[in-house]
Amino acid sequence: MARILIADDSPTEVYVLQKLLEKHGHQILVAEDGEQAVTMTQTEQPDLVLMDVVMPNLNGFQATRILSRDDETRHIPIIIVSSKNQETDKMWGLRQGAKGYLGKPVSEDEIIEQIQSLLDK
Repeated sequence: MARILIADDSPTEVYVLQKLLEKHGHQILVAEDGEQAVTMTQTEQPDLVLMDVVMPNLNGFQATRILSRDDETRHIPIIIVSSKNQETDKMWGLRQGAKGYLGKPVSEDEIIEQIQSLLDK
C-alpha cells in the first residue's frame, strides 16, 4: 500500500491514525511538528501527508504552503486533519495547497475513502 506521513504533535492522535492506517496496510512515517513535516516530506517522499494545523514551529497551513509550492514535493497530496473545523479554516487549508480537509475526530470510512481517491489519481 502507501507510505503516509502523519504530521501531528499529539501522540494520541498519531497513535489513533497510525493504528487505523496500518490496519489498511499502509506504512507510516511520523513528524511531530510542521518543520519536521517539511523536512521529512522532502527527504522521504511519502505517497501522501496527513497534516495537523495546530503544531509548534511551523503550523500545518504554513507547512502545506511550503510543500505545495516546492517543485520536489508539490506532487505529494496533503490532507489536513484538524480540530480547526470552521468553513473558513477548510477554505484556507485548500488555498494553501491541501487536496482534502477532514475535521477531528475523523471517521475511518471518511479518511480511507479520501486517501484512496487521492492515491488513485
